[in-house]
Amino acid sequence: MSQPISALAPLPFELVYDDGEPLESDWHVMQHAFLRELLHQAMVEQGRTDTYAGGNMFVYHSVEQAREVAAKGPPFRGPDVFWVTGIDEPGRLRKAWISWEEGGHLPDLIVELLSPSTAHIDRGVKKDLYARVFRTSEYYMYEPETRKLEGFWLAGGAYQPMAPGDQGRLWSRQLGLFLGLWHGFREDKEADWVRLYRPDGTLVPAQEERAEAALERAEAERQRAEAAEAELARLRALLEGRGQV
Repeated sequence: MSQPISALAPLPFELVYDDGEPLESDWHVMQHAFLRELLHQAMVEQGRTDTYAGGNMFVYHSVEQAREVAAKGPPFRGPDVFWVTGIDEPGRLRKAWISWEEGGHLPDLIVELLSPSTAHIDRGVKKDLYARVFRTSEYYMYEPETRKLEGFWLAGGAYQPMAPGDQGRLWSRQLGLFLGLWHGFREDKEADWVRLYRPDGTLVPAQEERAEAALERAEAERQRAEAAEAELARLRALLEGRGQV
């Protein structure tokens, strides 16, 4: 295994950021963004500020790998969605994950969204790379055609399958959350989506769900206030009728 460079010296070649290949479908595009949004929200709920959720970008683990990609072209795109802990500047915009610019950190968790054209790579060479080189603790694969969600923990240098829990959900030790499927709408698209569930089984909410919940709380508070005001008026009228006011 090649070692990442420690100094931030200029490279004698250009990094590749795009392989020119289009994404598979609307669902893939939306699921990428959705899962990254949920990872961010989950960390906000946990009060964590040292994590980064990225996706659909190259992950460079060493200068040797970067040089080979620059010379020969990328063998495949980076992970669909990945999550890294223990980093600085989580809010910095990145064109790629360059490990030697990130304190040597590589993904702690990866999710691949399979398609007929990529499944063999995700189950083969990528899985081996994530275990042997990245040393990624948890690896998940979801195949929308079959609604199959799989998870693996890294143990002894190889991935061991996770046993699904209730409703087929998979427990992430890294996140302290479950990954599972949810059927519903994103924008105007109805489908099955990979989502994050809290330990009590409730969903980590998306932005629009948080906004809707806030509106519902405000409406409930308004109704309580109106009910209290109406009750106060009733009691006042009752007392006035008895000549006590």
